[in-house]
Amino acid sequence: MLGMALNLIGALVMLVFGVKILIAAFRTSTGWGLACLFIPFVMLFYVIKNWAAQKGNFMGWLGGFVLLIVGSALGIFGAMGSAAQ
Repeated sequence: MLGMALNLIGALVMLVFGVKILIAAFRTSTGWGLACLFIPFVMLFYVIKNWAAQKGNFMGWLGGFVLLIVGSALGIFGAMGSAAQ
C-alpha cells in the first residue's frame, strides 16, 4: 500500500515540475516549447542549457522520480514477499 502511495505522489510531483519546465520552455520561445513537447530528450537539453533558471524545477522533478523508484521497489519487494509465503 505504501509503495502505491509513493508511486502516485512521485508521479504527481514529476508531472507538476515537468509542466513547469515546459511552461518555461514556451516562455523562452515557441520553438523550444514545441520541441520539448514533441521531441524526446529535448527537455533535458533545455534544462542543461538553462541550468541557472531551471535547477529548482529539475531537482523537484528528480525528487519525484526518486519517490517513484522507491515506491516501485517497495511494491515489487512486497509482492515478492507475499508470494514467498
